[in-house]
Amino acid sequence: MRKSSLTAALAWGLLWLAAVAGPVEANDLALPVPRATIYPGEVIVEDNLVERAFIARTVARATVFEGRDALLGKVARRTLLALQPIAINSVREPYLVNQGKAVLVVYETRGLTITSQATALENGSVGDEVSLRNNDSGLLIRGAVAADGTVRLRAP
Repeated sequence: MRKSSLTAALAWGLLWLAAVAGPVEANDLALPVPRATIYPGEVIVEDNLVERAFIARTVARATVFEGRDALLGKVARRTLLALQPIAINSVREPYLVNQGKAVLVVYETRGLTITSQATALENGSVGDEVSLRNNDSGLLIRGAVAADGTVRLRAP
């Protein structure tokens, strides 16, 4: 008698668990993942990525990339493991300004444009504020990296 009541309770428990958990579909979510390990500083290209199926509820969707196009051309900040989802904070935009390299600095105001060369004191991507040393005066200046790789200074 005892064995049958235990079996019945177990059966009801399994039925309840199945009802609460819902159906499991292995191919709920297809995510781009590295084909092989990608190391910090490597640019992500089409050949580096493959699609892999994940159970949707096992992945925090807001923290990983869901499309390949958003990853292409980005640079790995940390090691990206093969066949694992790629976290949003594990990649960055490529640097347009590199520390120690010459950069064209542009200052524009009311129709006046002044250009000069400066040496970057830090790396920067589009929109980043970077520090530079003016090659002519030796003064430190700060400006925003533009999409064309120049650094734009703001008018005071």
